[in-house]
Amino acid sequence: MQTQTIQPKNQTATPKRYTLRGELALAVAVTINSFAVATTVYAGLGISPVSSFPYAISLVFPFLTLGTWTYLFQGVLVLTLMLLRRKFVPSYLFGFVVGFVFGTLLDVFGAWLPTLPYTLGWRIVYFALSCPIVGFGIALSNRCKLPIIPTDLFARDLSEIIHKPYPKVKTTMDLTCVALSVVLTAGVMHNLQGIGVGTVIGALSYGRLAGFFGNLLDKRFDFVSVLSPKK
Repeated sequence: MQTQTIQPKNQTATPKRYTLRGELALAVAVTINSFAVATTVYAGLGISPVSSFPYAISLVFPFLTLGTWTYLFQGVLVLTLMLLRRKFVPSYLFGFVVGFVFGTLLDVFGAWLPTLPYTLGWRIVYFALSCPIVGFGIALSNRCKLPIIPTDLFARDLSEIIHKPYPKVKTTMDLTCVALSVVLTAGVMHNLQGIGVGTVIGALSYGRLAGFFGNLLDKRFDFVSVLSPKK
């Protein structure tokens, strides 16, 4: 008499994991985030909080472009971190290079976007699409195992230096950028520019969207880079 083998039912197979290069993830993150920030500027509904300060400077001092002011601002953040650490951190310089590329791409996309329609309906669509793009880009950059855009690097490392929770440091940084942009535009140009409903929506949604996309990435992908520890 043959014995029949009963196969267990409802076995859940472990999802296959994939390994991605951090260098590729960073390149994608910088490209899509620069496009998304340029799109928020073009939509005119309010720029992202961290970008509001260099945007305000570009309005008050228009002899340099938004992209140029952006990577100058990022350079100041990198130098500030080094001063706080009281040492030279070579990887921070790569973060500045990333910021330079981000600023350059910001100008490229900013020059191209005005060819698109500019009705209110389209502007709302542009902004609505930019929010998840920013969230996904942040999720990628946080996992690339490489130095990231200085505005993100600053909040992350400052929280470590002063031993404060990252969310509190990030929120304080965003609010400071918004406050400075209000002082610049309202005080010098006598009208509020750059800050709008989109600024508030971005401040409330970017972190949550980054967490959502980050959880999805963590379920299926591992990231490695030239800086990853050798096994």
